[in-house]
Amino acid sequence: MSKLTAAAVEKILIDCLFNDEETAGGTPAEIVKVEGIVTEFGFHPGRLASHRDAIKALLDELPQPFQAATGGGWSFLNACVDKNGEQWGEHRNVEQLCALGIALGLAKWQFPRSMWPALPGGMPYFGVL
Repeated sequence: MSKLTAAAVEKILIDCLFNDEETAGGTPAEIVKVEGIVTEFGFHPGRLASHRDAIKALLDELPQPFQAATGGGWSFLNACVDKNGEQWGEHRNVEQLCALGIALGLAKWQFPRSMWPALPGGMPYFGVL
């Protein structure tokens, strides 16, 4: 099982993004796009799929309120801490983990972007499916 750390998330993220050679001719035909909070991500579908189990394991390390089966979703602002109460990363790392999860259908934003300003801190809620 993978331990939820900023380094673990970033390592997977970097592998899943398209590299310069793959984008030299423009946007690839097959791309998995995810709109994050401040970043739009474009993932390589094959490499993304190869990390499915690791990404699911990392998402499962988030506190219970994020888990759809037990909590239904919680504020993005609370996701810097794992289920053991340990800080594992910063908000940029949380956005990266969310994007990876959303790209695979393992997580989702709970409300449309138009509703985010009404939420605490103007930040979205998300859930792990």
